[in-house]
Amino acid sequence: MKMTSIKMKRLLDERLQNPEWRTSFNRDKDIYRIEWKDTQKGIEISLPGIISKYEQKQDAALDELEEHIEEALKIMNETHDLVGKEKSIIPVIRAASFPTESNEGKPLVTDEHTAETRIYYALDLGKSYRLIDEEMLQEQGWDQDRIREIARFNVRSLDQNMKQDDVAGNTFYFVSSNDGYDSSRILNEALLEEMKAKSVGELAVAVPHGDVCIFADIQNDMGYDILAQMTMKFFAEGRVPITSLPFLYEDKQLEPIFILAKNKPKDKNQE
Repeated sequence: MKMTSIKMKRLLDERLQNPEWRTSFNRDKDIYRIEWKDTQKGIEISLPGIISKYEQKQDAALDELEEHIEEALKIMNETHDLVGKEKSIIPVIRAASFPTESNEGKPLVTDEHTAETRIYYALDLGKSYRLIDEEMLQEQGWDQDRIREIARFNVRSLDQNMKQDDVAGNTFYFVSSNDGYDSSRILNEALLEEMKAKSVGELAVAVPHGDVCIFADIQNDMGYDILAQMTMKFFAEGRVPITSLPFLYEDKQLEPIFILAKNKPKDKNQE
């Protein structure tokens, strides 16, 4: 029987039962909301996307969603300090279109990165994290330079284990440690320089979603085609999509590129 938004709403109602929570459903927008009754802080979920995942993974999709919702609501209801938790501050990469304010309308701490991506800063909480907003910095008496310096130091401490795959004379390296910060490796300047030094051809880097970072030693035209297909596939499947465009790394700069089949890529701005 075909899953509908109404049926999905009922499934979620059965799972998300807590006397301190309130749920609601906007039929016109297909949005399901769950929030704390006392603070009205909560989460909105687009049901068509959940239905699509449910059709693929059935109850496993709902198990995963339920876990994320419970953790997110828990975080919303807690007070978090930065002092004493410096080692838990990590930079994260998001799409340039990602919101620059929290759900409560508080400006998030961000830095420019590329035309496709932006840097945010997260406080790691174990199973999840909270994006740091400007109010948190003010409460701690910190400035953005301090958070930036701490986060960049911490990203260099992340595990750098990679899986290597050689395809059609090109070498691809995958960072996928499932620690929630795989795409953050693109911010490790020492790692980028190391990968550039060991590359035989041109170094390309891709962060199609939050849980993977791809380094590619491109040695022939086929390598560009493979990277383009790979990046698009990861982008489509990612829980936190970032960008389907890879980057060329040259002179310590990342340049987003379009990749044309059987051709060397052209700079995005020249396309």
